[in-house]
Amino acid sequence: MNSQTIDNPKPKKEEEVIILDYLKFGYVNPDRPTTRGMPIAQTIGVDKFTLIEVTPKDGIDLEIHDKVYIGPGKRDKVNRVKGLLDFEKLTATSRIELEYAIKDIIQGKEDEYVKFFNEIDPLSIKLHKLELIPGIGKKHMNMILEEREKEPFKSFDDLKTRVPLLGDPVELLAKRVILELDTTQVKRGKKKYYLFTQVPSRHPSNRKKRYSNKNKNNRNRGGKGRRNPKKGN
Repeated sequence: MNSQTIDNPKPKKEEEVIILDYLKFGYVNPDRPTTRGMPIAQTIGVDKFTLIEVTPKDGIDLEIHDKVYIGPGKRDKVNRVKGLLDFEKLTATSRIELEYAIKDIIQGKEDEYVKFFNEIDPLSIKLHKLELIPGIGKKHMNMILEEREKEPFKSFDDLKTRVPLLGDPVELLAKRVILELDTTQVKRGKKKYYLFTQVPSRHPSNRKKRYSNKNKNNRNRGGKGRRNPKKGN
């Protein structure tokens, strides 16, 4: 769970996903609403919360909340991994199910996320990575650091008992994951770091950076073009 910024992506392929929505007749075409398309499912990866579109095998209907294998080798239910899914393209059903699925994933890896609270370190002199989690301020952070020095946390319940003002750790972590997945806004400040998810290739911050670099290169080329005539005068 190493933190990463928009300049340091660490892509990793998912092997299992949870179904967020299954469209048996594909996406609705506004121009031809009665037309049936190919079945498709919107999913979220179990490892890095990657949003992915998949198509089922013939004769297979996928169910919401199902966990299915999409890795190499034999797949029981999925025929093809169509590709990455933009957050903006999540269906209404997927948006509703997203938080539930993320909480299920976190609860299923309780040991891993409790270890996160036990071992996470400062991001800088002024900012601790714990403060990147929505709902965790300096007071909560100091209590967590003090308690884990006495003894490592053993479970989410242990964390809630020893840091009573913290609230539900699963809910706080889920909010951070959703914040990282949301590509509808440019990430600034505490929002620009990635603790649990992969940096989306189409993130507005990345587009802005590429656009700025392109303009910079154009200016450099233009500058050289203006200087050459002067040399000839």
